[in-house]
Amino acid sequence: MSRARCERCLRPENHCLCALIPQLDSRTRVLILQHPSEVNHALNTARLAALGLNNAQLEVAEIFDHLETLLNVPGYQARLLFPGEEATALTPQAAETGPMLLVVPDGTWRKARKLLHLNPLLASLPRVTLENAPVSRYRLRKAPGPDALSTLEAITHALQTLEPDRSFDALLQPFDALIEGQIAAMGEETFRRNHA
Repeated sequence: MSRARCERCLRPENHCLCALIPQLDSRTRVLILQHPSEVNHALNTARLAALGLNNAQLEVAEIFDHLETLLNVPGYQARLLFPGEEATALTPQAAETGPMLLVVPDGTWRKARKLLHLNPLLASLPRVTLENAPVSRYRLRKAPGPDALSTLEAITHALQTLEPDRSFDALLQPFDALIEGQIAAMGEETFRRNHA
């Protein structure tokens, strides 16, 4: 028998994070394109980002049939948050020409690259990357590199860069609670042996 889940954050009801999820406004619009394999992941940080931001949208698919509609938001310039040779570093000045539609693929690096491959329109967007990214708080996974962040952390850092006049730290509160809960569930010794 499966445990009862919160319909909003999809966490087990006794580990619901909704009380910690903020409702933040941003000039930047965030479009998260999530690979279906991430939906039921215990640490679904993309969902936390979408719930915590009033100007965010989460779409789940491998092939996004209505991608052109999703990207064509009047008044916004679409940019793909993904590394690449043509990528430019995000700076506060990047938003001076108008608000940005920040498109964020969510999945493992391999799955995110697959989303770009299956959606040529997505791959054709101008790319932006993060500069001076903080060290990840995601202590439960082996990162591919020292600057690798979870989707939620990447979005938070990007928004903080584009809109330095406001704080997006509250987005990380449910994430921190989620990590602490996972560590508590596995026990300190198991955590130290496998992750520390």
